[in-house]
Amino acid sequence: MEKRDPWTKKILDSKQISQSAGTYAADNYHNFTAAVHKRCSGTDFNIDNLPLPRKENHQWALFHEESPKNNYKLFHEPVITLFNHTATFSQHSHLPLTTQHLESLHVLTSLAFFLPLAQKNHLRQTLAPVVYVQSDCDPPSDRDVYVWELMKHIQVDSYGQCLHNKDLPTHLRESTAMEEQGFYQILAQYKFILAFENAVCDDYVTEKLWRPLKLGVVPVYFGAPNIHTWLPSNRSAIVVDPNEPPEKLAQYLKRLDKNDWEYLTYLDWKLKQEVSNQRLVKELRERQWGVQDVNQDNFIDVFECMVCNRVWENFKRQKKGLPSRVWQAERGSSHMPASEDV
Repeated sequence: MEKRDPWTKKILDSKQISQSAGTYAADNYHNFTAAVHKRCSGTDFNIDNLPLPRKENHQWALFHEESPKNNYKLFHEPVITLFNHTATFSQHSHLPLTTQHLESLHVLTSLAFFLPLAQKNHLRQTLAPVVYVQSDCDPPSDRDVYVWELMKHIQVDSYGQCLHNKDLPTHLRESTAMEEQGFYQILAQYKFILAFENAVCDDYVTEKLWRPLKLGVVPVYFGAPNIHTWLPSNRSAIVVDPNEPPEKLAQYLKRLDKNDWEYLTYLDWKLKQEVSNQRLVKELRERQWGVQDVNQDNFIDVFECMVCNRVWENFKRQKKGLPSRVWQAERGSSHMPASEDV
């Protein structure tokens, strides 16, 4: 007899998963139903997309690696706690994706794009000390307002659409070119990169931080309040204090620009190729998935397997007459500080 998805009415086999309206719905022989929020439709997710009616034995799983700004509904307790299993940027989710933009310790410590300070000092004749590349303008973090004020006090080369004042080569102007070697080589010439996230949330750390660290450029970071949990060393980035005026930050950057010894203290970990943050080391070595690594599973597959294994475990427990294990997401699975709550 044919089995059909109860919401889309499409024919399913016993293990097939079909995509529909930003969720995945599976209906197998022990009546397991999972709603998995996918990156491709994260911004469009709506409560109406949830597979209803929800029965007592239905398990819902949320996969959402993006910023809270892309779907604020998911980051409030009444919604997040609807889900039994979560994979989000938060370290408190069932499968944390905090380091999803960092390939490995080797890539982090590599000197492949590193330029000696003498060369950077020479390039200062034509380049600003600071570079900014951002084309998603006016996000909830108000980063452009801060950068605009900062630019009044220190020279900043801005290649993106936001506060644009310098052009990239034509072949590097598309967003798809941001991982190109030529783009990396341009950024590596600078002393500082403004690494400002689009949302201010614990554990929400993107390539904006990892890219300058990989290139051997000092990140000037604004974003996750707990960023020191994830930095490779306690002196590898300049963390912006939002309570201090941008002029004060500009003065500090100018001082570092003129003082080679003090500037190099931020690159000591890179030159030694040593990551002293053992929590970061442990996370990268023990995570169950890889980034751009064909020899490792990706985090989507790992999450789907985790959910299936949990459901299968309960199925076996039921056959033995044992109570099912209960999983439920907590608000911390995707958390914004109170000031960011919408």
